[in-house]
Amino acid sequence: QVQLVESGGGLVQAGGSLRLSCAASGRTSSVLRMGWFRQAPGKEREIVASLSWSGDSTYSADSVKGRFTISRDNAKNTVYLQMNSLKPEDTAIYYCAARLNWASNYDYWGQGTQVTVSS
Repeated sequence: QVQLVESGGGLVQAGGSLRLSCAASGRTSSVLRMGWFRQAPGKEREIVASLSWSGDSTYSADSVKGRFTISRDNAKNTVYLQMNSLKPEDTAIYYCAARLNWASNYDYWGQGTQVTVSS
């Protein structure tokens, strides 16, 4: 019902910046919340940031607070993750996910995009 296409991953040096994009299509009118997750090698998946589609609520993990910013462009049905001051420990596969208004969990996921931060 909702398709998510991610872009913007890549290789960057420590201290650099990247902006990830997640373009949503399908039943985007039913989206309650969008989130960015990541999974680093040998670690469990963790939430990085999320926002309500209405724009009245945002969340950022403590590990990225002050460095990462989640935002959205409703006209483009796109969610962004601006990542500044990147650290090697930010290296992970980053996933975009959507939670619909009747759901209790994130049910739709993008394919994932690799972010690699070199020291």
